[in-house]
Formats: sequence, C-alpha cells, structure tokens
Amino acid sequence: MTEQYEFFVTCPRGMDNLLQAELASFGLEPLKTAPAGVWVRGGLAEGYRACLWSRLANRVLLHLATVDARTNESLYQGVHEIPWEAHLAVTGKFRVVFTGTNELIRNTQYGAQKVKDAVVDRLRGKGTVRPSVDAKDPDITVSARLHRGELDIAVDLSGDSLHMRGYRTEKGIAPIRENLAAALLMRAGWPDIAAEGGDFIDPMCGSGTLVIEAAMMALDQAPGRLRKTFGFERWLGHKPETWMELRQEAERRAWEGKQGRIPRFVGYDQDSRVIATAWRNIARAGLDGIIHVEARAVADFHRDGQWASEGLALVNPPYGERLSERRELGSLYQALGEAVREHLPGWRLGVFTGAPELGHSLGLRSHKQYRFFNGKIPAQLLLFDINEGNIVRPRDVTAPGEIRAKISHPERAQMLANRLKKNLKALGQWARKQNIQCYRLYDADMPEFSMAIDIYGDRVHVQEYAAPKSVDEKSARERLAEALAVIPEALGVSPEQVVCKQRQRQTGTRQYEKQDATGEFMEVDELGSRLKVNLRDYLDTGLFLDHRPVRRWIRDHARNRRFLNLFCYTGAATVQAVAGGASRSLSLDMSNTYVDWARDNLALNGADPKKHVVEQADCLKWLADKPAADQRFDLIFMDPPTFSNSARMQGVLDIQRDHGKLIHQAMSRLTADGVLIFSNNFRRFRLDEGLDELFEVEDVTPATLDRDFQRNPRIHQCWHIRHKV
Repeated sequence: MTEQYEFFVTCPRGMDNLLQAELASFGLEPLKTAPAGVWVRGGLAEGYRACLWSRLANRVLLHLATVDARTNESLYQGVHEIPWEAHLAVTGKFRVVFTGTNELIRNTQYGAQKVKDAVVDRLRGKGTVRPSVDAKDPDITVSARLHRGELDIAVDLSGDSLHMRGYRTEKGIAPIRENLAAALLMRAGWPDIAAEGGDFIDPMCGSGTLVIEAAMMALDQAPGRLRKTFGFERWLGHKPETWMELRQEAERRAWEGKQGRIPRFVGYDQDSRVIATAWRNIARAGLDGIIHVEARAVADFHRDGQWASEGLALVNPPYGERLSERRELGSLYQALGEAVREHLPGWRLGVFTGAPELGHSLGLRSHKQYRFFNGKIPAQLLLFDINEGNIVRPRDVTAPGEIRAKISHPERAQMLANRLKKNLKALGQWARKQNIQCYRLYDADMPEFSMAIDIYGDRVHVQEYAAPKSVDEKSARERLAEALAVIPEALGVSPEQVVCKQRQRQTGTRQYEKQDATGEFMEVDELGSRLKVNLRDYLDTGLFLDHRPVRRWIRDHARNRRFLNLFCYTGAATVQAVAGGASRSLSLDMSNTYVDWARDNLALNGADPKKHVVEQADCLKWLADKPAADQRFDLIFMDPPTFSNSARMQGVLDIQRDHGKLIHQAMSRLTADGVLIFSNNFRRFRLDEGLDELFEVEDVTPATLDRDFQRNPRIHQCWHIRHKV
C-alpha cells in the first residue's frame, strides 16, 4: 500500500469548506477543518497534487509530530526525538516558521529558537558537522504551530505561499490575492458557467487577477504550473519520479484545455497604467490571445462582438477605507448596475466589496451573499442574477447624492468629537507655546475608541489599535468608521489630510515592514531641526514622538561631546546631538532602509558626513567586539527593540533577558564622566537590580514624558547610567 501521511493545508479565513471539497477531489481524505485550514490524509502523490493544483491553499504542511509544549524540556525533547535525518542532510540548510504563543512561549522568535536548537542538536549528534539556518534559501522549512500546550511540527512542502502563481511579479497595489480570487469564482459558480459555454467579464479588472484566474480555471491549467520551485524539492523524502508524472499530466491538461471553444475573457479598467500591468501579467501567465483587457470606464461599458447569452461578470470595485471615500462611491456602484442591466441580461453578476451597504445602489436584488476577508478587512461577495425579476425600480434606489456614511451610534461619535476638540484646545495651545509641530492628541482616552491620533503639522495620523477579543470585528469596524467620520470636522482638516492604519502588537522585525509603497515623505520641524517622516508606508512614521524630551535632553547636553546612537532608527536623536554641538557622532542600525533615512535626516540639517557617520551594523555584534581606543563616547543613546531575531543578527535579542549584557558592553565604551541613556518600550520591563551595584543608575522616566504622553506613563521607560566615581 502507498504510505499514508497527514497534511495540514492552510487557507485564508472563510475558505476552509471550499478547500475541503477541493482537496477531496485530489484524493485526500478529509479529517477535520480548522479556522484557517483543513486536516487531510493521503499519499505523497496527493500531497504533491495539492501543491500543484490547489487554487485555494496557502501551504501544504506534511505533519511529522505533535509534541508537548507545556515546558521547555518537553518541547525540546519532543522535537529532538523526530528523525530529522530522514528529512534534512547534516550539511543542509533549514529555517523554522513558528506561530502561536502560550504562557511558556510568549513570542514566536523564542519558540523558533527552541525548535532550531532541537533540530540542530539531533543532526549534530549524527556527525561532526551541523546543519545551518538559512531564512532565504533553505533546503526545508520547518513549520511549528503552537496551540495551548501542544506544538504541531511539519515540513512545509509549499515553499513560497501557493497563492503566488508566478504571473504577478510586479510590486504595487494588489487588491486581492490569487487564491481569494479563485474562491470568489467558485462561489460565483464560474466552473459550471464555463462548462456550459459562458463567457467572463471584469468591468474593473485592475491588474487582471480575477480574469486570469477565471481563464486558468476554465482552461484546466494548474495554478502551480508556472512556479519555479516548491518547498519539497530539496527535502530528503522527495519522490522526483512521482513529481515528474504530475508535472507531465499538468502540461497535457493545459494543452487539452485550449482545444475546442475557448470562452471570451475580457477585463476593463479606467486606469491605463494598471491595464499595462495586466497585459504583462497575462503574458507571464501564457494567456496572450486568450484574455483581452483595455482601458475603459464603467460608464462606457458595452459588449463588443459575439458573446454567449450567459456568463459571469465578477468585479472587485473600490469600497473606500475612509468614510469620505465611501460617500463618493454611490455613483460608481449605480453606474455599474446600469451597465450590467443594459448590456448583460441573463448573466450573473458578482460584486466583492467591503462596503456591502453600497450594493443597494446597483438596482438589483442579491440572491446570495458569502462572507470573506480581504486581508484583514471583512468583505462580502454579493451575487445577482441579471433579469427583469431582480431589478429594483429607480424609486427604491438611493440616489448618489444621498449616500452617507452611516454612524450607528451618533451620541458615541459626538462624545469622541467633543473629546478631540477639548484636547486640541488644550494640547494645541501647549504645543504652539513650546514650538512643537508633531504631538499626540489622543491616546485611547475613551475605551470605545481604541486608537492613537497624532498631529504632524497639518496632517493627522490615526493608528487604530487591534480590538480585544471581547469586541467583535463588526463592532470594531463600526467604531473606526464613526471615528473617521468625525475626526476631520473636529480637527478642522479635510478627510484627505487624515491617514489611518491599524496597529497590532509587533514582534521581530515586523515593526520595520512596509505597509504601503507611496514613497510619500514630508518634512517636519522638531526643536528647530528638520526631519523626514512618512505617514503611510511603514507602521511607524520615522519619528517616535514620545522620545521628544529624550532628544531635547541630548541636544542640551551634547556640546563638544562624542555621541553614539545604537539602534538608531531614522537618526532623529543624532540630529539633535548635532544641533546641540556634538563634536562627532556614530549612528548604527541593522536596517539599510533606516540607515539611508538617518543619513537623509543628517544631510537635511547640514551635518558633516565625515564627522557624523551612519553605518549599517548589527549592534549586538558591534557591542560584543572589543572596543578600539578611539571608540569611546561621552554620550550614548540606546533604545533597543523588545525582541529581534533578524537573519542579519548574530543572535536573538530579548531585551528583558539581554539588557544587562548590553548595558555592560555599552558602558565599556563610555568615558569616565559620560552618560548612557538607556530606554525601551516593553511595558513589563524590569531593570536588573544588580546594575545598581556597578553603576550609578537614575530612573528619569517621569522627566522624559511631555504633556501629550502623560496619560500613558508606560509608553517607555528611561534611565541615565553613569560610572561610579
């Protein structure tokens, strides 16, 4: 008999039932579903087939064991007992992807390190060499998923997420992922419509994801056919002959799918730039001559040439992240409804939207709705049969000018508006007197509105904190909508001047990940210096507002002093040291992005690059090295991340565990009368009491909180540390 394996196949939320049916069609036996995946059993060939053919999956994980994760010892021993020599050569490379936390493992980097140690120790016991960790080009990826007291260990057969088909390689706005597009097509009934000779149209196609996925599905093309690599190809258990047979079958089916009548596939979009991207995606997908896209607005929509009497129009129109944007969308939805009613009678319309209330503007009655998530945004697929019986007469349709942002609790929203006006009056007056251009106006002052609102000159930066589990997503979304509806008026700005982002607890290097790619920088003033900030592209803006008093102190005490800025971020503290007359400075950070940003900030303020140097460096390694004679500093500022295990780092940084060593190493580079300013924002941080015996330690936290952060005294902690006389 063929050896049987258990697999856990992951997918986006809301797609597990569809995925289970798809996997069953591959010959995999369903065992149980999970919130974001399906457990199945089958042979290795079926697991390969899922990698190659699944249109819905993110990853196919070959389950190896479930180990006890209630103690460090049981976790280590359970992972160590797995016969890793059957999966990875002793000289091989691997990485660990760890998800989940419990009381023992409170961050994923720590959990990943424990798994890595067990794997390495098991294989090192088989010889004199040891495997290496390689996050970018591993031979295998080990998946470790923690749930309460148990840890599921698996080999990831996928490699990159399976939604990455290989045809969409250009960076930029990607409204929906490929596997979400496939799920929408399945729920809209496209496989049956295509089998019956129907055609496909996307009137707002963007870069073409929906129309490409529709064509691949109708022409029986394997979604993984264009991928260059999979995660199992260097796994020791890989069966190349089995894989080759499946690849040959996929090529045969792709050729056969183009024989006979091919449905018409058309996409329109009013933006000619995204149409150019769509053409390139179509070419990479090998669908030239099969899919046609062109620049055409919804108002100009009509069918050209011969079309089937039945078909599917599926569209993902904009639905507006801001309430001000939603107010303008009623006319767009109405134009779409008018176009399909006139030109596509007898067809089916699918509208995927995060603003389902706008569906009423289409002038059609929806007969089916499906809930999905577009990333983290709750959304719905609304299905309409375009026929006379489903048309809603004009008197029943809300006119475009009557589309308004719905505020579910006007009293609650008015309370927020009143609080903002009160804060603006008090803090705004204080900021003007202090010549402060950037400050925090609101910091979750009202539990109903859990967000931070910062002023950056004439712009407003809103960070919505992730809602606790006790608040359902719909309620959280309503509250955000209410806030965004009243913020512009309360603060006297236009909606376009408000930027909103969701802030969640960050681990590792996620705080440095790009959220967008606008490249939109603006200059702001702080203490008479100019600094670059970016309100859209990153989780943080490039300026930690709570550290303003720390930077002021540095400026006031920097004259003729040598300044060292460790974990320098965008170099704002160094800019103030230079403004205060520092004789020279050295700023270090591991991120090339922030090193360049820091250099820009220094250049913006006329700093001499020969005297004020910014370098890309692993601060842990730099501190661990023996200091040179000329590497002594009078002022050192060290504000490390709470936790980091970047591939560029020599080790793993846990600030609670490692701060004593970091402080000792930094003090070895501090002159006899110098000051180390040590700060961090870990709310549960406790300074090592033994440091008092070696150094003069002064807690200066209260003095480093300006008026705008005194409502949140745990935003950071700060100490001045000196050598004892």
